[in-house]
Amino acid sequence: MTNLLQNYEKDQINKLTSKKRIPAFRPGDTVKVTLKIIEGDKSRLQAYEGVCISRKNNSVNSKFTVRKMSHGEGVERVFPLFSPIIDKIEVIRKGDVKRAKLYYLRERTGKKARIADRDRGDEADQYMLADTKDETVNSSEATNEKKEVGETEENNIQAAEETVTEEISQAKAEKEVVEENPVIEEKSESSAEEAEKTKDETKT
Repeated sequence: MTNLLQNYEKDQINKLTSKKRIPAFRPGDTVKVTLKIIEGDKSRLQAYEGVCISRKNNSVNSKFTVRKMSHGEGVERVFPLFSPIIDKIEVIRKGDVKRAKLYYLRERTGKKARIADRDRGDEADQYMLADTKDETVNSSEATNEKKEVGETEENNIQAAEETVTEEISQAKAEKEVVEENPVIEEKSESSAEEAEKTKDETKT
């Protein structure tokens, strides 16, 4: 039963994230959430920018809380992470915090509520567009094909080098045999001449 639920939730997440990207963000980051607001027959986009003070990861029911100061009053909103109302999420600034829940900011105002910046470098998106996923898959397949082609070429080169070395060794062996044979022929000729001389001596 749990496997069926997990598969169903994965399918729903893939459907909801197929046409938008969700960046990787943490509590303490300044986030800009763009919402789709429908008013009658018209729809418009509204931005909500604030500090993410908490996140709850619960598959399809994942959500995050964003807090901002509006006219001196603290305002918090809880957004479902995979809500179709959310058009996009942007990370404006990355914060350096050591807690998972930043509820202590509710009691602070002004400079006391500031969060230090932290450069975490380029982070991969938590969920990216389906097109970019296909591109990454294609690029990985292309790199694998290139690696296979490179391996086959290396194997062919090694085989060619081995054949060349064998041919060279065979040629050296043949040269050595050819160089040794004339000496043997000279020895045989000299032995034949000595035999003729001995025959002549015996006749005389």
